[in-house]
Amino acid sequence: MSNIDAMDISIAIPCYNEEANAKAIARAVITQLEALALSFEILFIDNDSTDQTVPIIKRMCQEDKRIKLIVNSRNFGQLRSPTHAIYQARGAAVIGLCADFQDPPELIPELIRRWRAGADIVLGVRGSEKTNFLIRAWRGLGYRILEWVTDGQVIRHATGFGLYSRRAIDTLRPWNEPEPFFRSMLVETGLPMDLVSYHRPSRRAGLSKNNLMSLIGFSLSAWTSSSRRLLRGPIFVSLFLSVVSIMSASFSILSWYLVGNGASLAWIAFIELHFAILFFFLSLMSDQIKLISDRTRNVPLVIERERVNLESAQEHKHEQ
Repeated sequence: MSNIDAMDISIAIPCYNEEANAKAIARAVITQLEALALSFEILFIDNDSTDQTVPIIKRMCQEDKRIKLIVNSRNFGQLRSPTHAIYQARGAAVIGLCADFQDPPELIPELIRRWRAGADIVLGVRGSEKTNFLIRAWRGLGYRILEWVTDGQVIRHATGFGLYSRRAIDTLRPWNEPEPFFRSMLVETGLPMDLVSYHRPSRRAGLSKNNLMSLIGFSLSAWTSSSRRLLRGPIFVSLFLSVVSIMSASFSILSWYLVGNGASLAWIAFIELHFAILFFFLSLMSDQIKLISDRTRNVPLVIERERVNLESAQEHKHEQ
């Protein structure tokens, strides 16, 4: 990228129906960064809002050229849209921040301090929060499963809020993940990382767009993108059924020898062996699907409808 050094910090803010928060979050971020005397940009990416979010941000863009906007052609979900914004940002470091104040802008100076101290990745780790039982239970289960199946470290309660150096972003960009679970990808890089604990502040306006179904979606994306172990699960089922089949066949032979009748156990052994073979080939197919996916992924994260205060996507691509 030709003029990375011209800008210190980019703030990437994904939004969907955030008309009540857009102005406030921009003011809060500007207050923090101007106090540090840093050059910066605030890059909103809108995921096809149905309220006045886009017109409000466009007016802010007219008033302050440091505020920029990407408008998606449709809603591309809560994984793809924020990651696209991070990849389009131009700063020497990029901070990912939610528009609804669930991530405290007051922590921005600390993130930058840790980065300047040598960390390529500084992740915010959220403390306890009040949520309903189902969400807490699913979140806990999701983390336990992820820790079991993942190929790398799992950082519990890291939400994606944090700072990523240009080196970290340029490392991840070529991966072309179609459903990027960004916080897990950051850990996979193995780059120097620091953690900052914080408590979630009170939401100033609006409601969270996350619910139990969105958490389930996040979990599935994390499981499938972070590990081969999950895909290889059928081979363990196959091995277990093979052992059970051998045991059933042994009991069948023993039954024939002792009482002259072991037909039922023989049929059970045959069925178990059948499923063992089935799960074995299912495991091989799963690994092949993973390899095919790794070799052929080239789906864009989002399709943009328009940009405001940003060079065109094609010009941005040529600069990298």
